[in-house]
Amino acid sequence: MRGIISCVIAVSLFAGSSAWAVAGDDDKDARSNEKSSSSAESKPSETAKPGSNPGKPAAANPAIESEVRQLRQLVQEQAERLRGLQQRLADVEGEVAAGKSATTNAASSATGAAEQPTTPAESAGSTAQPPAEPSPAATQEEDKNQGKKPSPLYFEIGKARFSPGGFVDLTSFTRSTNLGSGIATAFQSLPFNNTPAGRLSETHFSAQYSRLSLKVDAPVTDATSLTGYVEADFLGFQPANAFITSNSNSLRMRVYWANVKHGNWEVLGGQEWSLLTPNRVGLSPYTPDVFYTFNEDPNFQVGLIWARQAQFRVIYHATPKLAVGLSLENPQQFAPASVVFPATTFLTQFDNGSNATNTPSASTNTAVPNLHPDVIVKVAYDTELGHRPFHVEVAGLIRSFKVFNTLITPNRTDTITGGGGSINLNLQLIRNLTLIANSFYSDGGGRYNEGLGPDAIVKPNGSLSAVHSGSGLAGLEWQASRRYMFDAYYGAAYFERNFGLFPTPGSTCNGRAGFSCVGFGFPGSANTTNRAIQEATFDVIPTLWSSENYGKFQVITQYSYLVRSPWSTLTIPPTPKNAHLSMVYAGIRYILP
Repeated sequence: MRGIISCVIAVSLFAGSSAWAVAGDDDKDARSNEKSSSSAESKPSETAKPGSNPGKPAAANPAIESEVRQLRQLVQEQAERLRGLQQRLADVEGEVAAGKSATTNAASSATGAAEQPTTPAESAGSTAQPPAEPSPAATQEEDKNQGKKPSPLYFEIGKARFSPGGFVDLTSFTRSTNLGSGIATAFQSLPFNNTPAGRLSETHFSAQYSRLSLKVDAPVTDATSLTGYVEADFLGFQPANAFITSNSNSLRMRVYWANVKHGNWEVLGGQEWSLLTPNRVGLSPYTPDVFYTFNEDPNFQVGLIWARQAQFRVIYHATPKLAVGLSLENPQQFAPASVVFPATTFLTQFDNGSNATNTPSASTNTAVPNLHPDVIVKVAYDTELGHRPFHVEVAGLIRSFKVFNTLITPNRTDTITGGGGSINLNLQLIRNLTLIANSFYSDGGGRYNEGLGPDAIVKPNGSLSAVHSGSGLAGLEWQASRRYMFDAYYGAAYFERNFGLFPTPGSTCNGRAGFSCVGFGFPGSANTTNRAIQEATFDVIPTLWSSENYGKFQVITQYSYLVRSPWSTLTIPPTPKNAHLSMVYAGIRYILP
């Protein structure tokens, strides 16, 4: 386009210059004739013809005057055409410069070295005006478009920003004993090797751990923002033919909450990870900021304190490094089947640990009375030690339990208050090597322990008594390279015995005739009464392919060794002292960007 315009201008200039030259020669001839005529007028002709008037000028030639007028008109037309071509060239150069400006702005934002291009009209000394500068509104809109996240899954509706996420997961898991709990390990139910299940192994494939998520961010004002987040997997209700024909795994809500942030304050409502669950950073509610290990096992690791439950949470960010939170969370009085009550009237007043919604015992989940929400307070501090990231947090738990005592007259209710506390930290020891250390001790916080110990028992007189429990987890996480992640964890949970003697003719408890034992962990209790559960885990996670715009492809391998130790093994036939289990997970996972 530019070449064509330049050729037209050159031809026009050549034609114009020729016209000007012809016009100049004609004017010269005219001036020469006029000069000769003037000389004739000023000096009488010496050879004047008879009858002529020597004082009158000679008549002009009409043909020459007509030719001069035509040449002048032609020159004027060529000049007007040249000005039109120059204006057109200026307009085209303005459009080209505007297009280059957008490209140059994008490049300058990355390199910081933008340079204004020189137009051909400027290099030729043209009088055309330079293109107008873009308006501030147009520049702001262009910068906004340049700053958008490049992910193909990112989109906006109005002012709300939608960010889909999740992963597709195919997992194989093999256990040395037939635990029978599916992809999620039931740590409290390891079978002994003198049982049929303990002498058989199991192998399964499952896609249940695949996950879907959606985060929506919406600015309300300059100081207020609203965030909504939903996350689900397929570990919900298990149909009877799950591993036979249809394999219809059910969608399950993991977390679903809305969070309003105004200045230094945050208010969250919905189902979310318990505030008692350790964080990797601050008091952030986002799943990636919560510590639940990198294990492929959906029940994670023994020793981890966690729950996902309905709650109302308030967070105050005192400084960029210090945050304080208060959470009111759904309570649930818990006592597994290993707890013996002095009367059947207490059975429905506690959750008995049903883990399947299609069993009769599941009805007790919603029938359990609760006095008030669990109250959790947490303080988190993020700083650096030796220029390495360091996160430490301290949390406290307050719980209350209430039952209706039918063993005394008149009948009355009995209430106790329990609680617990935890200290958790993670520290980057050297580059990409992080130390994890979590601890928890409680008087009535058994259900928060991985392994599900009892919260409380009912004494022989019908009153309540909390059960002491504690847990801990230590680990190392090493991002050896962009492609390889290694981690190792060790965790343990402990539940203290708590029992009493209930008058029962013909029975014996702990060597006392005429009494039966009630409570948890007494001599002769079922071998499901767990004293301690321990697990050691090692993970290797290679990333086979990764892209910022299209996600990544990983292989997740996990090996774990578990030991379950009951309070009593006095059974016939004798029960081994411990139950052992080895398991291997191997998962192929595609993670959305």
